[in-house]
Amino acid sequence: MDPITMDERDSSSGSSIQEKEKIDVEKAPITAVVEDILADFDDPNIDKDAILLEDDSPYPEVRSAVANTDDPSMPASSLRVWVIGLIWAIIIPGMNQFFFFRFPSVSVSAIVAQLISFPVGRAWARFMPNVKIFGVPLNPGPFNVKEHVLITVMANVGAGSAYATDIVAVQRVYYNQIYSFAYQWMIVMSTQLIGFSIGGIARRFLVQPPSMIWPANLVTCALFNTLHSQVYAGMGNRGGISRERFFFYGFLASTCWYFFPGYIFQALSFFNWVCWIAPNNVVVNQLFGYSSGLGMSLITFDWAQIAYIGSPLATPWWAEANIAAGFVFFFWIVTPILYYTGVWYSKYMPISSRTSFDRFGQSYDVSKIINEDASLNLAKYEAYSPLFLSTTFAISYGLSFASITATLTHTFLYFRKQIWVQSRRSMSEQPDIHARLMSKYPQVPDWWYAVIFVTMFIFGIVSIEVWNTQFPVWAFVLALIISFVYTIPIGMIQAITNQQIGLNVITELIIGYALPGRPIAMMMFKTWGYITMAQALTFASDFKLGHYMKIPPRPMFWAQVVATIIAGTVQLGVQAWMFTNIRGMCDPDQPDGFICPSTQVFGTASIIWGVIGPARQFSRGQIYYGLIFFFIIGIACPIFGYLVTRKWPNSWIKYVNFPVIFSGTGAIPPATAFNYVPWSIVGFVFNYVIRRRHFSWWTKYNYVLSAALDSGVAVSAILIFFILQYPDNGKIGKDNIQSWWGNTVSFNNADGAAAPLIALQPGQSFGPSKW
Repeated sequence: MDPITMDERDSSSGSSIQEKEKIDVEKAPITAVVEDILADFDDPNIDKDAILLEDDSPYPEVRSAVANTDDPSMPASSLRVWVIGLIWAIIIPGMNQFFFFRFPSVSVSAIVAQLISFPVGRAWARFMPNVKIFGVPLNPGPFNVKEHVLITVMANVGAGSAYATDIVAVQRVYYNQIYSFAYQWMIVMSTQLIGFSIGGIARRFLVQPPSMIWPANLVTCALFNTLHSQVYAGMGNRGGISRERFFFYGFLASTCWYFFPGYIFQALSFFNWVCWIAPNNVVVNQLFGYSSGLGMSLITFDWAQIAYIGSPLATPWWAEANIAAGFVFFFWIVTPILYYTGVWYSKYMPISSRTSFDRFGQSYDVSKIINEDASLNLAKYEAYSPLFLSTTFAISYGLSFASITATLTHTFLYFRKQIWVQSRRSMSEQPDIHARLMSKYPQVPDWWYAVIFVTMFIFGIVSIEVWNTQFPVWAFVLALIISFVYTIPIGMIQAITNQQIGLNVITELIIGYALPGRPIAMMMFKTWGYITMAQALTFASDFKLGHYMKIPPRPMFWAQVVATIIAGTVQLGVQAWMFTNIRGMCDPDQPDGFICPSTQVFGTASIIWGVIGPARQFSRGQIYYGLIFFFIIGIACPIFGYLVTRKWPNSWIKYVNFPVIFSGTGAIPPATAFNYVPWSIVGFVFNYVIRRRHFSWWTKYNYVLSAALDSGVAVSAILIFFILQYPDNGKIGKDNIQSWWGNTVSFNNADGAAAPLIALQPGQSFGPSKW
């Protein structure tokens, strides 16, 4: 076994602990690891040949990014952590919420806080006096990696706009309902925190098992270990430049390069080169285009587009292959067949679009079918138009239906034994070095999670009963049950494949049938039914990050909860200030760009699903009735795959994961085909070719490269926005750099115009005669 080496700054204080850890590791029963892990389920991520060699993770991805050592004496929850972390928990959510309502927008990600916190923490350690305030040291010593992790978690947990803030905005803009700040705060806190309690309960299934690797966390771990010069056995012994220097070079190159596809030469981003050759040929543009086509041009030079659905360097190749196969079959084979044969009247619409259409080929105008109180006016609806979707949008609904049933079926067939085993196994019994190292820390008591759940449940009941929401308590409970049932199945699939299956569509479908004509109730049901699960998995993912980086669970718990409360409160405060002080807020022609694009989408969805309702779209006799059969497909496919693997256990079928195939393209829309094709190509090159042929290079640099590219794009996007786009309301370079060929050629064609195969003349229409 390689010697255990710690950061030089902590070597003197932790040397005896290191020796003890080394002894404990060497005494561990390695044979039990093999038997326990392999017995759970046939895991395609596992490295069966390497398990017997060392007491480390049996997963090469984990070994390359995570140290198999710990220094329990290293402080994690310090005054420095809470000051810096809470500052980030105020600045980032507040800034992101402000720009959330603007178009174009910019988002400050947690990776920016991760990078900036490093020199800030170092400066604190160097310049702050070593005194105590109420017994708490102001300067606890060198800034260490555990402090850095906690700060980043606090910055990340509330960085994105809270989903429920859109409920508040839609109520104000669409339904003229302006309720008190108490209502808004309880809605946001309940939807954000109730999932944390479920994530805590699910941690023995989603965090403690070594098979739950959470691939996206490995990039973060690699960046932490690189910044803090952590050395560990899993890095390998390959020569060459250090990880630190490699990251710096990659970060600098990514930051500089993104100015080209992001601003100077945007054709490098939307590189639909085939469309440049035949800009007016509709079929060519539909097949090879990027904006409204199927992305068969294959190439982009923009990492932001490649990693739009997640870094391809972080997702295991077998999972990427499933997604690529699903994409090719459903979007390059099925979609063109349906489109060019005119199924769903598709020829009169673009082949791919994120908007809905009326029978005149225009964007669906919901204002033409509702009364003043936002209820459906059936006479107006019958006089206007049914709702039509582009072919890719309709297929995405079908795939969402299939993924819901496939997830439960797959979990029962493949994971039922592991779930049963994990329900009875303590952390110290886990066949994994990281779990055994973490078992020495006091765990979070279950009653802490129970208190959060009960409190947030009460908040939810009060908010829907005291104020007029038309949302009954039984529907609130049903939404929570749906999210609870799916948390572990979806969490296990995400932890293994890096792909999360969304519940937004199925929750919209259920509440649309159960409570038709209640748009506010629809939004609330979707939020509690979907976001509760999503927040539970965010909590579990952060806990796995803490598991890898050996963060004591109790400080991690409080960091997440406190930062979430502060971030949600700040976001509501910023939003309330904006609606009070910005004139014309959310108007389509607001002069400063505060047109609220997300609020428009959210509000339109509330009317489509809550007012028109799914019964007029998916029931028997309706246009999209055929999509309902995807529910049956989702049940049948995992059963078929399971029976085949039982008959031929060593065949390639064991790598087929139908929930991933169905849900992997779930980001379409708003993603388009060209976000998937280059993503699959890059994933194949790095996680298949390089990993197989140059494993030592891949082990040392793969995750560091991903972190460098992500960091560079994040920083460069902020620089471009605040230097070149935000000043003068985006008019800088309007007559020169913004209008030159390299910034217009990708859009001055049928792809950019989202041209349909059959263009209607004024007054013409398509569709059924009755609806």
